[in-house]
Amino acid sequence: MIEITAIHLQGGERHEHIGAVHWRNTQTGATGQSTRDAVVVWLDESNANQAVVAHNGTWVYVGVCRPTGGQPYLRTHADGDWTDNLLALPKF
Repeated sequence: MIEITAIHLQGGERHEHIGAVHWRNTQTGATGQSTRDAVVVWLDESNANQAVVAHNGTWVYVGVCRPTGGQPYLRTHADGDWTDNLLALPKF
């Protein structure tokens, strides 16, 4: 599992504009940077691949939104609703 720790926005301020993320592997502590597209592919590869955002001492899971006619993008999902936790992260 990876924890997304920061986001890079390109061309706007909404989830669709997240172009890259900084992350930390929650088991090994390894860190890295990946494009949005690479994270989408990684999440799609296996249900074992999970991404989270820390929020008030708990994990909020990251899912892939797939808008009709648009590119897939990342967004947090909690209690059956899409949330804005990614946008609250530090920017780089």
